[in-house]
Amino acid sequence: MAPVHLSIDDFFTRLSSLFQSRRNSTHGTILLTQKRLSSQYPSTSSATTTTIPPFADQALSSPLPLIIRASNGKSKERRVDKIKLSTVVQPDQLEPFFTRYAEVMKGGATALKKRDRSGRKKATKAKKKGKGSGGTNGDKK
Repeated sequence: MAPVHLSIDDFFTRLSSLFQSRRNSTHGTILLTQKRLSSQYPSTSSATTTTIPPFADQALSSPLPLIIRASNGKSKERRVDKIKLSTVVQPDQLEPFFTRYAEVMKGGATALKKRDRSGRKKATKAKKKGKGSGGTNGDKK
């Protein structure tokens, strides 16, 4: 069964709602991936004339589209709750897509919490304090 890809507008609408649902919870993950969609677009070069076959992606006559995926990162145990989104972006639509993608990412990043590094800072200070007391004043034990 072939996967159903959303239109770009639907993808951004659902991605925004995915970020919104993450914002309303105390923790969670949103996974974003992008890669070239090459399974439908075979290479046009003939590798039979050379002894070392070139990489298939180096001999393309036109740029490949991208597939963009987003998921809420639910595991197998919670597969019922898993949300999967994907869309295909053609090469001529990349610039406007990534402009809008950046806006949605910035909007979703406002819900992120800053990492709590206070424990690590205290440990580093204590470590420096312990090291600083010996050896520099000419005291040799």
